Formats: sequence, C-alpha cells, structure tokens
Amino acid sequence: MSIRFHDSRLRTVVELDTRDPGRVAMYVCGPTVYNLIHIGNARTFLWFDFIRQYFEYRGLQVTYVMNYTDVDDRIIERAKVEGSTTDAVTEKYTRAFEDDMAALGVTPADVLSRATDHIGEMVKAIEGLIERGVAYATDGDVFYSVEKFPSYGKLSGRSLEDMRAGDRVNPHEGKKHPLDFALWKAAKEGEPSWPSPWGPGRPGWHIECSVMSTTYLGTGFDIHGGASDLIFPHHENEIAQAEALADTEPFVRHWMHAGLVQMESVKMSKSLGNVVLAREVVAAYPGEVARYWALTGSYRTQLSFSDEALADAAQGYERWSTFLAAAKHALGPDMPPAPQHLHRPEGADGLVGPGAEYIGRFIDAMDDDFNSSEAFAVVHELVREANRRIEPAQRGETEDREVLSSLAEAFTEMTTMMGFHFGPTESPKLVDDLVQYLLELRDTARSEKEFERADAIRSRLAAMGVAIEDTAAGTRWRITPVPKESG
Repeated sequence: MSIRFHDSRLRTVVELDTRDPGRVAMYVCGPTVYNLIHIGNARTFLWFDFIRQYFEYRGLQVTYVMNYTDVDDRIIERAKVEGSTTDAVTEKYTRAFEDDMAALGVTPADVLSRATDHIGEMVKAIEGLIERGVAYATDGDVFYSVEKFPSYGKLSGRSLEDMRAGDRVNPHEGKKHPLDFALWKAAKEGEPSWPSPWGPGRPGWHIECSVMSTTYLGTGFDIHGGASDLIFPHHENEIAQAEALADTEPFVRHWMHAGLVQMESVKMSKSLGNVVLAREVVAAYPGEVARYWALTGSYRTQLSFSDEALADAAQGYERWSTFLAAAKHALGPDMPPAPQHLHRPEGADGLVGPGAEYIGRFIDAMDDDFNSSEAFAVVHELVREANRRIEPAQRGETEDREVLSSLAEAFTEMTTMMGFHFGPTESPKLVDDLVQYLLELRDTARSEKEFERADAIRSRLAAMGVAIEDTAAGTRWRITPVPKESG
C-alpha cells in the first residue's frame, strides 16, 4: 500500500510508514473546553476524522486518540466570567463540542482522554525531566530548559534566536531562558490544584499532550495531528518533553497539520473576534453541507469561509443528492444497496464494470496526500456520466440500467467513505399521495397555460422541502432538507 502525505517535520511528501504493519496509531490535539468551537476548529476535526476513515477504508486498523484539555488558564477565566466552577465549565463545553461534532457527522475517537484524569502521570513525567537535567523547579513552578534540548526547533525549523526575536515571550523572573516553558504551575488562590513534590498546582498545557499520547499509544507512534497553528510552540514543546524523557526518538513518526480557516484573508480566531461558530453553520445548513465545504479543499491549505462558499457547497451536495434519488427512481428494486462495510485494501476484489474506474481514480487521488479536491472532482464526473443514463434506464434499456447500477454503486461507496449519508428518499404513502396530487394540479395549470399558478405550486413545494425536476420521462420529486431561517 502506498498512501503518501505531507510530513510537517520533514517538509515533504512521504509514504506512510507505520510502527506496526497494518496498524495506524494516531493522536490529534482536541479542544480546550472553555468555549463553543468555531467552524475553523471544526474543520480540523472533520479532516482528521476523514483521514481516519480513509485509513480504515484502505484496510488499516486505526487507534485514534484525541484529548480534552480540561485544565487551563482560559477555563479558569471562563468560570469567573460565568460565575461557575471550572468543572461545570468543562462539562458544559465538552458536551457542546460533542453535540457539534455529531451534527457534522464526525465519529468520536476511539479514546477521548481528559487531562485531569492523568495528573499523576504528568507529575511523574515532570519528575523524570528534572532528574534528567532538562527541567528545573523554582518557587513551586517547574520549567523546561529549552537550551538543554539540542534539537529544539526541528519541527518548526526555527532557531532559539529566531523564536526569541519573532515571538511574544511570557516573562517570569524564575526562568533561566525567556523561551523556557511551564511544566507545572504553582497554585493561586481559588484555582484548581493537585498535590506535587513542588507544592500544589496544575500541569502546563504542553506536558498534557505528551503524556496522554504516549500513555495510550507509546513512544514512536505513527501520526500526531492538529491545526497548523499548533506547530509552535505546542507541538515543538511536546517533542522536546517526550524525547528528552524517553531518551529516544522519534516521539512521533509522522506529523500532520491542517490548514486554518480565513475570514477575509485573516485567520479565524476567538482572540480576534472574527469567528463563526460551528453550531451557527449547522443551524443554517444541513451538517453534511458544512462537511462538504470543509473537505473540498486540501487539508493543508487555508480555506476561506463565506456565505457564498457554503452556498456553493450546498449546490454541490444537492447535485449528489438529486442524482441518488433519480437513480433509485430509475432502477427501482435493482438499485444496489448501500454498503454495510467499506474496505478497499490494496489488491482487493470487488466492484467491476464502469464504476470500478471511478473507484480507482478516487483511490489514486486520496492516496496522493489526501487530494480531496481531485476526489470530489471524480465523484462529480461520475454523476455527470450517470445522469445521462437515467432516462434510458427508466425506459428499460438494459445496457443503460447495467451502467447506471455500476455507477450508482461506485457513487455510494465513495460518498459513504467520505462520511455522507443521504437521507431516505422514501416517504409515507400519505405524503406521496399529497405531493402527487399537487403535481397533477401543477400539470393541469401548465396545460391550461396558467404558468403563474404552476410556478406558485412549485415554489410552495420547494418551501416544504420537496424538490421537483421536469424530465422527458415525466416529473420527478424528492424530499430535501430545508435550511433554517436566520434570525
């Protein structure tokens, strides 16, 4: 198998090389649960869910670990603002995050790890770093000494001088070097704390992910992912901690980073106040439209967010949904069933016929650095070809029915792999009868040249979520999601 992708540390496209043959151990930095996530945050999680699903589709066994940062300065501040406790804040926003992910069709990670469940392991790791001479304690705080790790900067490709000159440095009189970072923070009055050899306190952000990832996946696991703004300092610091503690490298075999989302050429960020919440998007559009938008651009590129971009995604998704409904209508009981299990490992037998070519091209695109833009283009090309077969297939033309069946099967396999599960096209008999009655009234109006009345019936059906299409073989209709009204 040859799945290739861009390794952020090596700065080039490499072939997936796993620690254990046929298995992928993957860790992705999850949310700090102090606020609702914006659509930029959501895109990162959508993409790594997509990558995990693609690995499984290609026959690999995946162990996917994601963390919740549930102890952090921002959580403490949010608790003060809301007049609540840190536990209540983290519980509230953890549930909100999970609701948002479900609305976007994201499958939960195999392991969801909370930082506060691993304080003991973090204390032990910090003790080990002090024993190795790469960390030091001062007045209840513990800092990592970046000068003690010779390869510090190998992920970001920056020297200590560059980092010091180009980045904002948090001052602290106990630091030996301005870039030394906190492993343990001494407790302040009213803040959550845990006992430690240096006094009560709480862990720093960076040690949390180093400890949780290796606790579940061991050192030298396959893929560590996250948004590109985590490269420095978070992931750089993770490497320094884990490799100094284990005295081995690499801490991670491959690093992958997702591009950020922009609003008018500026990074979407809570600190900048230019965010659109994920739940605001799925309140206006079906979650699968948001997923379509998020996945159409390469995971490494920055993606622009706008109403126009979402509207384009809605049109693209609608074309797919319309095709599927039309194919089901044309083929009837001969429509291939939706796949129950998706596996397309190297050399696998399976689909034959015209659809097989599209499956092959889809796999080639995804194997090449998860080129979703090309993969989506393959699906759209299949739909265009299949649409030409629908009317003759509906008339009973044998060859067209066979081709359409193969293409529909390939379409369903590819879109299911992408995480799209189109709603049922069947409806209760009462609904069928009422819609059919309205269509007959529309046909009568058209035959009597009362086009304004015919258009009004069509508009009313659309407002109720019934899409209709006039074809040479007659009028087709289907139920479609109706975006919610804004305001």
